[in-house]
Amino acid sequence: MSYSEITFGDKNPVKRWLQHRRLVSALAAAGRPVPSPSLVCDFGAGNGELCKSLVKRFPRAGIICYEPEAGLLDEARQNLKGMDGIDFCRDVRYLEKESVDLLFSLEVFEHLPQAETETALQRIVELLKADGRAVIGVPVEIGIPALYKGLFRMARRYGAFDADPGNIFKCLAGKPPKHRPVGEIAPGLNYYFEHLGFDYRRFMTQLVRYFKRPVITSSPFPVPGPRLMPEIYFTMEKS
Repeated sequence: MSYSEITFGDKNPVKRWLQHRRLVSALAAAGRPVPSPSLVCDFGAGNGELCKSLVKRFPRAGIICYEPEAGLLDEARQNLKGMDGIDFCRDVRYLEKESVDLLFSLEVFEHLPQAETETALQRIVELLKADGRAVIGVPVEIGIPALYKGLFRMARRYGAFDADPGNIFKCLAGKPPKHRPVGEIAPGLNYYFEHLGFDYRRFMTQLVRYFKRPVITSSPFPVPGPRLMPEIYFTMEKS
């Protein structure tokens, strides 16, 4: 099953709407970007859906579609076929340092173990210009959002790690399981395939080591925030 089939093309209309809405929310979270950005990056682009919006929003900017997993990058190439101004990249080390004005990274960090998280944050800092800005979006997997997400997952795959009543209750209580099943999405790249177990509060403590204090918003609506909303966004500048 392709990435698109489990996200933007999911059979559930609410999930499809939420997936599209998070792109709208991410663009809004960016606020007013630096004047006429020359280079915008989608860091961990998946099937490239956000890049469609970036091309329309920043018609004079170059767009980098960075995705390290070969299958997903192929999906992105097909999804963005015929669109101009997009450069596809599988290895971020080949990108020029301090070249990016505005960077988005959505639905990426909940999948990365500690070492991969630190490496990705370092790469983002290296890519951004001194006055560059990053928007990082992650799911809320604790508290009330963990409950309604868990019920949805249980209806689809009861008993799986992210659809186990005990694990869901731990997340509802704000104490997600510390041990998560880990695999590889690409050779040498460890990856959590399930969102459950991710804690945006711990992730925020990592962000402040690399960036100035973030501005926090949520999706699909900016209020009442992560206590009820399923997605949270951190808009940041380099420290």
